[in-house]
Amino acid sequence: MTDETLTDRLAIRDVVESWAIARDSADWARFRAQWHDDGYMMATWFQGPKDDFILVSQEGFAKGVNILHYTGASQSTVNGTRAISQTRMTIMQRAQVHGVLCDVSCIGRFYDFFEKRDGRWAIVLRQPIYEKDRLDPVEPGATLTLDPELLSRYPEGYRHLAYLQVQVGYPVKADMPGLRGPQVEALYARGAAWLAGEPVAPLPASRSYPPPTTPSVAPLRGFLARRAGSRVVVGAGRLNLVKMVIRPGDELPDRRQKRLPQRRELVVDAGRHRRVHGARDDAVPFQAA
Repeated sequence: MTDETLTDRLAIRDVVESWAIARDSADWARFRAQWHDDGYMMATWFQGPKDDFILVSQEGFAKGVNILHYTGASQSTVNGTRAISQTRMTIMQRAQVHGVLCDVSCIGRFYDFFEKRDGRWAIVLRQPIYEKDRLDPVEPGATLTLDPELLSRYPEGYRHLAYLQVQVGYPVKADMPGLRGPQVEALYARGAAWLAGEPVAPLPASRSYPPPTTPSVAPLRGFLARRAGSRVVVGAGRLNLVKMVIRPGDELPDRRQKRLPQRRELVVDAGRHRRVHGARDDAVPFQAA
């Protein structure tokens, strides 16, 4: 191993560790610095650009969402200005499950696509691999009964993490890579292609609802709805559940858009917005402009 390769691997490891420390301590400037501008995050509950991921992470932290990350052994394969890094990790989240305060822990690997640009290593794509998990009540002796049908919807590697996140209100992607199987093999193939110089494109986010077949209007641009006279103006930020006008040419990022059914409602992700708690609590009435 050359001194340059060792320096590169140490720089990559520093990014991996700084990512976890910065996110869990709400050091958002440092957290942002671990990504390249086109960075992309894939997680059970979120799939999208790093800027959106930082935004929803800030929102969650402000509301008391309790997610922590622990990192362990790390290995990176460097080829010129590109690298694939794999790091042992544990994700821990605390939340209420059927009225019982619980901790879920999920063990796996961070599988990171790195690139060195202008002398700086940073993340282009992070795709965790979820290998096994467990769910435990915080209070010893507490009784918790899980819905076996809901539990079985998700892969073995993160089904308890998914179960808790569904209770919180997040839509959870059901086909993330695990220890074995076609998803992780496809990820390894993408990693090899990245090292060989090919571009990387993130896998499409899963949808909780089927896409529209005959949408009657275009979707919305932005997340924040505010009153302006008799209208609702949509800008950057948060989408509130209010009546709104949808105009042709407006758009909503795929990770939040669900469908525009014939009943004339815009359906958004449950759990991302105030007063949204269930699968049918996320319908927003709209009217064509």
